[in-house]
Amino acid sequence: MKPERNIFEVSHASDISAARRMAREIACAIGFNPEVSEEIVLVVSELASNLHKHAKIGTLIFTSISDGERIGLKIESNDNGPGIADIEQAITDGFSTAGSLGFGLGTVNRIMDEFNIISVQGLRKGTQIVCKKWLKNNVQSAEQCPLEVGVATRAHPLMVVNGDDYVIKQWGENLLVAVIDGLGHGPLAHKAAHTARQYIENHFDQPVSAIFNGVGRACRGTRGVVMALAKFEWGLEKLSFASIGNIETRVFENQEKLNIIVRRGVIGFNAPNPLVIQNSWNPKNIMVMHSDGMKSHWKWDDFPDLKDKSAMFIAQSLLNNLDREDDDATVVVVKSSEDVSR
Repeated sequence: MKPERNIFEVSHASDISAARRMAREIACAIGFNPEVSEEIVLVVSELASNLHKHAKIGTLIFTSISDGERIGLKIESNDNGPGIADIEQAITDGFSTAGSLGFGLGTVNRIMDEFNIISVQGLRKGTQIVCKKWLKNNVQSAEQCPLEVGVATRAHPLMVVNGDDYVIKQWGENLLVAVIDGLGHGPLAHKAAHTARQYIENHFDQPVSAIFNGVGRACRGTRGVVMALAKFEWGLEKLSFASIGNIETRVFENQEKLNIIVRRGVIGFNAPNPLVIQNSWNPKNIMVMHSDGMKSHWKWDDFPDLKDKSAMFIAQSLLNNLDREDDDATVVVVKSSEDVSR
């Protein structure tokens, strides 16, 4: 695919509407559906509004792109304005220094698949924002997914809403699962976990490390979350895994525990970059991921009759036997769907 480049100058308030129209036309021409096209229009509204209000003049560059396997749209915003003092704060929802659209750069982070800002203050001042949106790969695998996922979850016994959340996404020959725990419990924990889940569901086909970074930006302004994420490429028997915080993850193979590396931190605050581990996936494996609302001192031998049960049966049984009464609790189980005895 030959890149097509369109440059649009923003120097007046009326240019914002014109930029929106151009974005809609380009997005539809590339092949984005109407819903995604309107999301891209919202991104361009924010970028064009920022150019007019903060820098007075700047340019938007729309480029159709391809990485050999998929096509998409790259949007660049360039200006020689005053620069951004705190980039991460600027991405936080609700932050504004000039009464912008009320969405902020956090919207750009949530909608676009890739998002980067370079901003300089002083003599060589200016800001460059580069973001990309890829067409989703909706190709269905010719084979049925050989993995099944079971989930059991409940809120803190004294709370109405759950501060835990989870994600299950399957596409092509890929399966993504995540367990998310908002700090504490109650409405604020629920909001943090829900924010993380929404970001993952909109970016499930991105690299694991990119998902963690995006969730970190999305969760600024919330209590923050801890999270474990596992991506199975089941056609290749491959597992990519990363975890930050106190989500317990165990992989059992023939009832033997395999090591899982966890990094300390809170996503949205002081989290380090995730350490993504690549492993092969044995069809005999069983993965159990659970929040700290479950007791951590347990062994697979404590439940000798579970390994041949369905993933849902295992998840519910573990929750019933190991949940604590002072927190939200969530457990996710992934195992082979073949020869399952219910």
